[in-house]
Amino acid sequence: MATLDLIPVINEGLGNSTYLLDLGDGSALVVDPERDLRQVRAAADGLGLKLAFAVETHLHADFISGVRELAETEGATVLSPEVGAREFAYRALADGETVQLGALTLQALATPGHSPEHLSYLVFEGAPVDGAPVAGVFTGGSLMVGTAGRTDLVSREQTVPLARAQYHSLRRLMELDDATPVWPTHGAGSFCSAGTSGDRITTIGRERATNPLLQVAGEDAFVEALLGSLGTFPDYFLRLGEVNRRGPGVLADPPALAPLTVTEVRNLMGRDAQIVDVRPPSDFAASHIPGALSIALRPVFATWLGWLAEPARPLVIIRGREQDPTEIAWAAATVGFDRLAGELDGGMAAWNGGGAPATASGGTASVGMASLITATELASGPASSAAVLDIRQRREFAAGHVPGAMNIELGSLAEELEKVPDGPLVVMCGHSERAMGAASILERAGRTGVSVLDGGPDDWAGAAGRPVETGIPEAAK
Repeated sequence: MATLDLIPVINEGLGNSTYLLDLGDGSALVVDPERDLRQVRAAADGLGLKLAFAVETHLHADFISGVRELAETEGATVLSPEVGAREFAYRALADGETVQLGALTLQALATPGHSPEHLSYLVFEGAPVDGAPVAGVFTGGSLMVGTAGRTDLVSREQTVPLARAQYHSLRRLMELDDATPVWPTHGAGSFCSAGTSGDRITTIGRERATNPLLQVAGEDAFVEALLGSLGTFPDYFLRLGEVNRRGPGVLADPPALAPLTVTEVRNLMGRDAQIVDVRPPSDFAASHIPGALSIALRPVFATWLGWLAEPARPLVIIRGREQDPTEIAWAAATVGFDRLAGELDGGMAAWNGGGAPATASGGTASVGMASLITATELASGPASSAAVLDIRQRREFAAGHVPGAMNIELGSLAEELEKVPDGPLVVMCGHSERAMGAASILERAGRTGVSVLDGGPDDWAGAAGRPVETGIPEAAK
């Protein structure tokens, strides 16, 4: 079996892989592309390839698809499952149907589970005659490295039926030869997956031998194991699938952040714009616009923006001088934020210099403003008597937390504010980025006396000379 010219383009923040496959005739196939196509286009240009085909395994919930963008801008032919009819031009594929693509052949394989319409795609060199070896399989959100795609993104009623479908889909994939390369879309870091392996590709044989979901006995045990491994997911997952089915808007120009004056930002705030401050937590703690939402710019920025901000409201960005506005704009577009009002020109220096009110908490934390504290201050200083709110995912919390801490996940904090105890409060996560986001939500709700731990449970344990607690306390179950 010859080696295919396949280039994975990985988005570490979203935990997804897009694949560029050389078809051997000067053209290329792109599988599960995201809206930000810069890396895909650069890779194709570097190889002198035309982006001729854009393939989707399923309706993506975690990002805006790039297939329509490729169709409109590159003239690419879109290949997608016939189930879940899209409202833009594409070629619908059914189970078993083949498409000749240059020197290769693609064959659709129905693998519902992660979504009802899900297809995997077998790749053959030449025609798929009987007995021809499979050169590889694109499994999308079906079989992944060490796990399988979650089945609860459509509706509560379909979660178990889709899990049962996933069981049979994985068994169907296990009919392939052990040496068959497996190229999933979702991987570690994706909320579509419960897997933690850093590997992005695998083989049928490896998964047959090591995937925990393939070691359980029977369909019922599989369903229990799969659903038991799932944590929460961003609520924007429940709407992006429909956006992708209808066809996301084509970007006439690359997304950008227009410069805004202090006066313009104040006027936008009066018209229900939302302020998103992407600076590091320490900068946010030092000074920020009242009501701003803190979402630090890092690889997972797009996910948390989609989870915490509102796409229907105009978005105003506050960034540091060293932070790239292009990356911010593309990250927002990736999860469907097309209403970018712009950015405050000059950042917080312009806001403070313009005489506008700012929230600040330096060394003398002002009332109601989130300040950063050290692990030592939490372990044995003035903050040691404060209530501790850990806003990490439940699985992270169970793996190790400060004794006595309560757990409310960041994604649901705005809906569960009544559960947060009154009085002095320390918010924490694994470092401080998510915790500062939680503190900004609490501040907007009128909470005072909130501090953020600059660190995580291990830092507290080192400062306190005590181990963290594990598991979920009975009161929280």
